Amino acid sequence: MHRLARTGGTAGLLRWLAGRSEGWAGIVGPDGTVLHAAARTEGAMVPDVAALVAASASALAERGVQAYSVDTGEHTALLLPVSVVPQGAGEPNAPVLAVVTPRPVAAGLAVLLADVVLPLSLCLRAETLERKRRRVDLAESRGREAVLHLLMTGQLSIAQQVAGALRPRLPDPVRVCVVECSGDERDEVARVCVDADGGRSWIVRCPVYARHLILVMPAEEEVPQPGAAAVDETVAARVGDCVVGVSEPVPLADTATGYRQAFHALAFARELPTRHARFGASPDPALAVGGIGRRWADELLNPLLTHVPRRAQDPGSQELLATATSWLAFSSHATDHLKVHRNTLTARLRLIGELLGLDLHRLADQSALDLALRVRATPAPACTPDPAPGCTPDPAPGCAPERAQPAPAPLSAPYGPAPVSGTSQAAGGLDEILRRPAVRDWADTQLAPVLGAEETLRTWLRCEARLGPAAAELGISVPGARKRLTRLETLLQRSLLRPPSARYDLWLALRSRDLEAFSPGNG
Repeated sequence: MHRLARTGGTAGLLRWLAGRSEGWAGIVGPDGTVLHAAARTEGAMVPDVAALVAASASALAERGVQAYSVDTGEHTALLLPVSVVPQGAGEPNAPVLAVVTPRPVAAGLAVLLADVVLPLSLCLRAETLERKRRRVDLAESRGREAVLHLLMTGQLSIAQQVAGALRPRLPDPVRVCVVECSGDERDEVARVCVDADGGRSWIVRCPVYARHLILVMPAEEEVPQPGAAAVDETVAARVGDCVVGVSEPVPLADTATGYRQAFHALAFARELPTRHARFGASPDPALAVGGIGRRWADELLNPLLTHVPRRAQDPGSQELLATATSWLAFSSHATDHLKVHRNTLTARLRLIGELLGLDLHRLADQSALDLALRVRATPAPACTPDPAPGCTPDPAPGCAPERAQPAPAPLSAPYGPAPVSGTSQAAGGLDEILRRPAVRDWADTQLAPVLGAEETLRTWLRCEARLGPAAAELGISVPGARKRLTRLETLLQRSLLRPPSARYDLWLALRSRDLEAFSPGNG
């Protein structure tokens, strides 16, 4: 019995009892509900054993006795209370061990049942505590996930309030780390991460990707012991099949930016023998748009920011902003991130498109919205200031050109690559932003690794970042197109095929280059 208690628990003991009694064994609640049961597969059985044990359990409770038996003619039911609380605490509504056995009752069965009560009660107690522990772990995991969601949507003060009840405290500034491992190893990898950094990181199981752990770590390079390796290196070395990507140091309010950087570093790390990588220095386009860019973003997002729902149950502006941010980052996986049904996500996106006048099926409009949201989330002093009047081609007040720059026209196929398409009328003014010298410098930095080898990238973006149409236009198979894009991921050190994808940044970079290439001054 003690061996079964250690190895099989309640279920193992009940199966053994059913076999020894040649009948049925189970745990019955005080109201007669069968909580656990096991029956012998061979031999005759009582037609309605559940009703029999329920009536017997009620009789035992009413009489307040320590044992009870009832005969049905062919079978005998034996019942004994089972305590699941520490001895001496008292438990008036204890569950009952019930055994139904054919008559005559085997010699010594009653003594056997009395002996099995103790290990059975210990098993029930241990299993009850384990269920409570799992509920606590689940509640803590959901709380950490909620804090991460608040950080990703820029609600810093609420996130800090919610995080106050958990440990450790949220650091600021931070590095975001994404660890990819086997789905059934996340708990073990989380323990490795705690050991590697001394419990200083905020660890969250990713709600979108079942194989990912997200760590919000202190930005300073402090390690638990002098001479120890950094967390990403330690985790990659100790867990054989995991891959780790780490962001640059970012303010806590920019956790979403840090997550995107860590995700891109993860895509690059998959191709490295060390299986870990840190995001390379790369400015954010939101930092290069200047004051004119902030005005453009405010004007584009104003219908969404001022939206007032007609009904109390309809999403407000904050919910719609969070939905747009999550969808641009995670695509269809935003349902897992936001914990909403896919039909709810579709309805919200339709409303967002209507409010902003954007066609969210087009990559151009997606890129414009993504840039506007990132500009809005970036503190104004961090943005590149506009140059002094008279020293910039930007149409600042008093310096506007005599005539507007025409939109670039596509080159014919024999003479060069066609530029990516423009945005809808609602996102008008974006071309002026992309002509800024700071934005053009940013675009050159983004595209430098693939300079002269842009055909696949351009075609893929022109086909709305869809593999099938891009492969058809390139005249290759879909797996061939995927391999080309995977090589581009290595060159760019960015994720392309899995969201969060760098496709928005690359669309903006190519558009900025096309605007410069097709400006009147360049022929």
